[in-house]
Amino acid sequence: MTAGTGTLQRKVAIVGAAETDALGKLPHMSRLALNAQAARKALEDAGLSFRDVDGIFSSVADPNELSEYFGIVPRYVDGTSVGGCSYIIHVRHAVAAIAAGYCSVALIVHGESGRSWIDMDRPGNPASPTGQFEAPFGASGAPTLFSIPVLRHFHQYGTTKQQMSHVPAATREWALLNPKAIMHKAGPITPEDVMASRMVCYPFNLLDCCLVADGGGALVLVGADRARDCRRKPVYVLGTGEAAAHRQVGMMRDFTMSDSSTLSGRLAFAEAGLGPADIRHLMFYDAFSFTPMMFLEDLGYCGRGESGPFVAETRKDATGRTIYKTGPGGALPMNTNGGGLSYCHTGRYGMFALLEAVYQLRGEAGARQIPGLDVSLVHGPGRHFAAAGTLILANR
Repeated sequence: MTAGTGTLQRKVAIVGAAETDALGKLPHMSRLALNAQAARKALEDAGLSFRDVDGIFSSVADPNELSEYFGIVPRYVDGTSVGGCSYIIHVRHAVAAIAAGYCSVALIVHGESGRSWIDMDRPGNPASPTGQFEAPFGASGAPTLFSIPVLRHFHQYGTTKQQMSHVPAATREWALLNPKAIMHKAGPITPEDVMASRMVCYPFNLLDCCLVADGGGALVLVGADRARDCRRKPVYVLGTGEAAAHRQVGMMRDFTMSDSSTLSGRLAFAEAGLGPADIRHLMFYDAFSFTPMMFLEDLGYCGRGESGPFVAETRKDATGRTIYKTGPGGALPMNTNGGGLSYCHTGRYGMFALLEAVYQLRGEAGARQIPGLDVSLVHGPGRHFAAAGTLILANR
């Protein structure tokens, strides 16, 4: 562990965190309604109200819509929208804005009708670069676009579907401990179950793919001095990083690694003065089973090409139950809420990874709580490994 380089370390804290009352299929709630419910609950969690908010950070719904819907006039807005990691990047921007005095209470909010598609814009502009140069060749949906780096990794390093199938199996074990997870009551799955589920787009079977759901979440951030007066135990921001490398998946410099993730992670570790060995709780965006595997390599938790054997490492406990390396009882707890694969995925999952890190650091994760946890890392991509955001949080 080394001294952090960031002057903003521990200057800002998350004091409110909440998701919507329900997650899953919610056709009675619009995109804006999901945002509003999540925002209200997070503010109540912090002991604040909409009247206190003077900074709005959002994606899917832009700050103009939300200020109108919430009935407030914020003096700072940020609509950064680079995909699912936007909310991780919003935390970084909120820290800077609060430290600069541009706002004092930052509300980061997400709501998305990803399943019911109520009040949502239709994607897929045929005049866009993707519409012109990728979609005509069959690369138009998330499973087809995310599969390209996976196949290169298989080819270059010998990574296998059987190894990859351990990720959803381990993640489901966490969902079984989380009453909020959509797949909480669905029962455990094995790597063999993953490989036997129907094919979606090679190499992804159905259980390799994230859920498609409606839902939302929100965070409230204030300066460290003010945090002591809020209702909940503060969770401090230690290190942050962000980067953007390309727009289309076909433009990746190297299909086996994400340049944006590598840079974003390096920035966050340097700012926090920590390294991979110092952080034993990971919230890695898992749009598909391979996604967190790439991040394990990009952020230094294993070597290049080694994520397959890394995630496939298991042992048996005294009762004969399989313990996955990243699952409950494993050496490196990852995606402890059940992840996008078994907890919830609305289309932009980054907010939910943030929420779980906060719950864990506040000691509010129930049966899935990691004992003695004091530091957590959240990382995710924007679009198809194009952008990235990294956040290191601590509870002291």
